[in-house]
Amino acid sequence: MLVYVVKRLLATIPVMLVVAVVVFSMLRLTAGDPAAIIAGDNATSQDIAAIRAKLGLERPIVEQFGIWISKVVRGDFGESFFFKRTVASLIAERIEPTLALAVLTLILTVCMAVPLGIVAAWRRGTWIDRGVMGLSVLGFSVPVFVIGYALIYVFAIHFAWLPVQGYQRLGEGIGGFLERLILPSVTLSVIYVALIARITRASVLEVLDADHVRTARAKGLGELPVLIRHVLRNASVPIVTVIGLGVALLIGGVVVTESVYAIPGLGRLTVDAVLARDYPTVQAVILLFSVAYVLINLLVDLTYTLLDPRIRY
Repeated sequence: MLVYVVKRLLATIPVMLVVAVVVFSMLRLTAGDPAAIIAGDNATSQDIAAIRAKLGLERPIVEQFGIWISKVVRGDFGESFFFKRTVASLIAERIEPTLALAVLTLILTVCMAVPLGIVAAWRRGTWIDRGVMGLSVLGFSVPVFVIGYALIYVFAIHFAWLPVQGYQRLGEGIGGFLERLILPSVTLSVIYVALIARITRASVLEVLDADHVRTARAKGLGELPVLIRHVLRNASVPIVTVIGLGVALLIGGVVVTESVYAIPGLGRLTVDAVLARDYPTVQAVILLFSVAYVLINLLVDLTYTLLDPRIRY
C-alpha cells in the first residue's frame, strides 16, 4: 500500500513540471512581442521596454523559467497589468466563490447521478431506464449557458423564487449563500449528472449478473443491501474514475457558469484577464486549475486502493 502511494506521488512530479513548462511558455510563444501585446496599441516604446524589463524577457529563456518557477513556489505570481494588484491577492479574493460552486455542484451531482444510474440499471428495459437515459442524453447535449439562461428565466424571473445573479459570501449568512448558489450549481451539475448516471448504469449492469450477487440473493438478502453492499461497491471503480475525469468538465463549466450568473470567482477572473490580455493572471489561474486537476486525479488513484484491494499489488 505504502509503495503504491509513494509511486503515485512521485509520478505527479514530472506531470506538474510539464504543466509548469506549458503555462510558462504561453507568454513566450505568443506571436509577436509579448510586451507590446500586453502594453496595448497606444503604448510608447518606453512603456514596452518597461514591461519587457519587468517580465525579464531580455534574459535567456532557461533563466526566465528558473526565476518564474522559484517565484511560483513561493506563491508569487507577479502583478496583474489590468487590475494593478498582485495576482496572488486576486486569486485569494476569488477562490471562495469558485470552491463553493464546485463543492456544491459535486455534492448535488453525486447525490443525483449515482442513485439514478443504479435505479436505471436495476429496472433496465423499463420506462424508468429509458427515462433516465433520455434525460442523460438531453442533459449532455444542451450547452451550459442555455441551461443557465433557461433556469434564470423560470426560477428567477418568472416565479421570482431565487436571485438572478450575484454571490454572497458564507461569512455573511448561510441562507443567502445557498440561495445564490442553487441555480449556478444546478446549471453546472446537469451535464455532470448525465455523464455519471450513464457510467453508473453501465457499471452496475456488469455486476448485477455476477455470481456473488446471485449468491447474496440466494441467501435471502433484500434488494437494497444487495445493491449497496455487493453491487455498488464492486462497480465503484469506473464511477470514481469518471467523477475524477469529470473535473475537467467542471473546470470548463465554472468559467461559463460564473459569467452567466455574474459570480466573482476564478472563472470570471479568467474571462476578464483574457479579454484584457493580462498574461500573468491568465498564467496563474491556468496553473492553479491544472494543479488542482492533477491532484484530484491523484486522489482518485489513491481511492482505488480502498475500493479494490487488488490494485495495491
